[in-house]
Amino acid sequence: MTFQFLSEEWVVEARRIRAEFGRLSVPAENPVKMNLVITEVPEGNPLDAHIDTSGGEPDIERGHLADPDLTVTLDYETAKALFVEGNSQAAMSAFMAGKVRVDGDMAKLLSLQGTAPLGDAEELAARIREITA
Repeated sequence: MTFQFLSEEWVVEARRIRAEFGRLSVPAENPVKMNLVITEVPEGNPLDAHIDTSGGEPDIERGHLADPDLTVTLDYETAKALFVEGNSQAAMSAFMAGKVRVDGDMAKLLSLQGTAPLGDAEELAARIREITA
């Protein structure tokens, strides 16, 4: 069964799948608290989310943090390409085209590139792709 990326059903199933896996990355040397604003969402209003690596493992969840290091605004298709397909080139192209806006500490965003996946990260990514319409 597949679900539209970021729909309530997709989020519930993605959380369930993620819970099956243990530690998937090396703890960030430079923790990042990043709010996301995803625009052009098919279901209507922009979606607020965040990524927080301060607890060691990346925490990706809906809603905004009160004290982010930065806020990244990007469109739905770019978010899907980056977070589901793992296509960082699509994100870079969107950034160059002005479709991605970064407010805050850009160095914190760049520090995420050094976070190395461990263990079953590829299997987790494949399972998330399988449920995504």
